[in-house]
Amino acid sequence: MEITVLIVTRNRPEELVITLDKLYCLLDLSLHEVLVFIDGCIQTSSLVDQYPWVHWECSAISLGASPARNALYKKAKGTVFIGLDDDAHPLSPDFIAQTQSVFSRDKQTGIIAFQEVRGVFLNDQEALQKAAPKVERYFTNDFVGCGFAVRKEVYNQTNGFPVWMDIYGEESCLGIEVLDLGYEIYYDNTIVVNHRVDKKKRLGQGRNYFRFEKQLKNTIYYYLVYFPNPFLKIVKLLFHNFKKYGLANRTYFQLFWKSLFCALKEFSQVIKYRKPVQQSTLQKMNNLRGIKY
Repeated sequence: MEITVLIVTRNRPEELVITLDKLYCLLDLSLHEVLVFIDGCIQTSSLVDQYPWVHWECSAISLGASPARNALYKKAKGTVFIGLDDDAHPLSPDFIAQTQSVFSRDKQTGIIAFQEVRGVFLNDQEALQKAAPKVERYFTNDFVGCGFAVRKEVYNQTNGFPVWMDIYGEESCLGIEVLDLGYEIYYDNTIVVNHRVDKKKRLGQGRNYFRFEKQLKNTIYYYLVYFPNPFLKIVKLLFHNFKKYGLANRTYFQLFWKSLFCALKEFSQVIKYRKPVQQSTLQKMNNLRGIKY
């Protein structure tokens, strides 16, 4: 079973180098391939010649994480796709064998969700110490984009990562389509990735504001595209976010209205992709246990 590892990167060449160096030590490149999409960042292009074993795709302008994934995944040859962020790498040395074992054991599993360990550590051993010590394996309703696996045959039955969404929320779109097809998402916390996120640094850069803006707009789109009756869900979403964030400070207040304005402005484009899932799929998602973030 051939594996394709897929990474979208933007403006983080140093992090990408760490990830690629880790992968080089873990993969048999005669069997598996690595695809990287450079999403409109010139400084990362200098790495192309340094890593000839990587298949590179480049865009002169930024498409956004989800459209870039959509484009990149069409190039993959493996029967299984493993998605990583540019600042995430496997901590499990046998993650390929573990992934193959799960898919071989259960043909209805479409996606495997890995355990995410967040933080910057001195080494992988220190990172692994932060992983959950208790083994947990169960069917779930979501996965994180920094570390997961999906069968190619299942992915190709979906619309892929949405081109109508930029970043934050694209995993939920793929997940709900996979579940609606009758496949399962399986969480296995023995397959671990280190998402090398410096939480304090990101807070200082205002990443929470950026995430809030994107997630609010994209959640409106998510309900609009996939829910049979999205109106009430959208109203509740807006009320909750305005009360919790919009009234918190001036920046959140402005971003709330900016997100709503953008959603209204782009409504005619997003509605073209509307494809409501079955009511039974929504009920199933409500009954499934969520993953730990």
